[in-house]
Parts: sequence; structure tokens; C-alpha cells
Amino acid sequence: MTHDFLLAGLIPLHVLHHSVEGEIYGQAMLDELRHHGYRIGPGTLYPLLHRLEERGYLKAREERNGKTMRRYYRATPKGRTALEAVKPQVSELFSEVIQGDRHPPQRSRSRRRTTIGEPS
Repeated sequence: MTHDFLLAGLIPLHVLHHSVEGEIYGQAMLDELRHHGYRIGPGTLYPLLHRLEERGYLKAREERNGKTMRRYYRATPKGRTALEAVKPQVSELFSEVIQGDRHPPQRSRSRRRTTIGEPS
């Protein structure tokens, strides 16, 4: 039995992280994700890239190299902001799961909580 479904929520964050660092394209992201142990195929990644683009987190450009057309993606300002916004939750989760912290620091009441499924 695999637990891949537990990792599924991390994939968009991983993609967004790399698209903030520089341009990405599908096959390179598949290789990167597989290198980190994700079991993902093009039928999952490419729709994810398109959704992130449709929602304004990524911007794509196409480049032809001989007979091959490749789409390159880069994080938009909205994508960069979104990644920064979720870092406190990712850090807290890391502290609890990996470092074994039982009592993570209290959140500031002034900070807006991120709601799952919140419209962008």
C-alpha cells in the first residue's frame, strides 16, 4: 500500500517553489518531482500546470526548438505572494512532523488564516 495521496498536496507547492526560482517546463518538473520520491506522471502534472496558470499563479511562454514546442512556466507576482503566504503553515507542519515539536508557536491574531478552497 502506498501513501502517495498524502503527498499530493505538496506537489503544487513544490512546483510553485521551483517556478519562483526560475523557469520550469513539464519534463524537467517530472524528473525533479520523481527525484524527490513523488510518483507522478504527465497526466497529473500537465493539468496541474494548466490549473496554476489559469488561476494566475504561473505564466507560460512557448518556445520552438526544431520540431519540438516547449512551454516554460514562471511564477507570477500572485504565485510568489501565495508561496510566501503559505510558508508559515509549511514551517509549522515541518516543525510538528519532522522535528517533533509538540507545542508550536502561537499564531499572531492579526495574521489572516489561509482557508482551504479559498477563492483566489
